[in-house]
Amino acid sequence: MSDLTIRYFDSETRGRYTAIVPGIEGEGELTLSKVSPTLVIADHTYVPDTLRGRGVARALAERLIADAREKGQRIVPLCPFVRAHAERHRAELADVIQW
Repeated sequence: MSDLTIRYFDSETRGRYTAIVPGIEGEGELTLSKVSPTLVIADHTYVPDTLRGRGVARALAERLIADAREKGQRIVPLCPFVRAHAERHRAELADVIQW
């Protein structure tokens, strides 16, 4: 989705991705907990009804994965959505998912 904007907000122990689509009310989010500099836990993904069916949750998960790869991190997929995405793409995500 080309008009989707994803932003990342960071604190010492937590991270939060948000996704918005111009002209559509609501904001998707994916939250994470930082265990160490090399390990994060994907806690929760939420997409409001106004944004469902547009690939927002998938885009959030893919951004988390891309950022983790770039930072040399592994992800524990505690969030059911991120876990299901990781299971569907197990081979290609083996370098970044911590089962």
